Amino acid sequence: MITCKNCLHKNSPGAIFCSDCGAQLSDMDLSTQSIRTNKVIASVGGDTNIPSAPKPITDHGWGSLHLMESGNILPLAERDEFTLGRVSEGQPVVPDLDLSPYMAYAGGVSRMHALLKRDGKRVILMDLGSANGTYVNGKRLTANVERLLNHGDVVALGKFKFQVLIR
Repeated sequence: MITCKNCLHKNSPGAIFCSDCGAQLSDMDLSTQSIRTNKVIASVGGDTNIPSAPKPITDHGWGSLHLMESGNILPLAERDEFTLGRVSEGQPVVPDLDLSPYMAYAGGVSRMHALLKRDGKRVILMDLGSANGTYVNGKRLTANVERLLNHGDVVALGKFKFQVLIR
């Protein structure tokens, strides 16, 4: 167990943030690196409106995602299964949880990147054949194979990282 220096709450081994107060538990560098690209992204005409972040849900449900880069907490409520990804213009099928407002494109998140679901008390993640892969605690998942998640696991969709907080 890891004891939080801020509130003295005992957290699961491997946790990066306290599940009670949200304080960082380790001195590790949590910064991310930019993905290098040779592509120039430009917009000529058309809609240049950037979508605003979704409004927070007041019911925190069965868990949440703590976004490492922005510090935002995204509650997982109202349903047991979510597709994770980003939305782009003209996309016919969109993910349940759109990560676009949180710089998902720059982090290498695919349009339909992964599936996160609750099955009873178990929480499961599955990569949906993404271009940049899905990682749990630094280990790459095999596409279309379910992986059991634990409270405090760090997930990376490409280089877009979040910590899974399970209630």
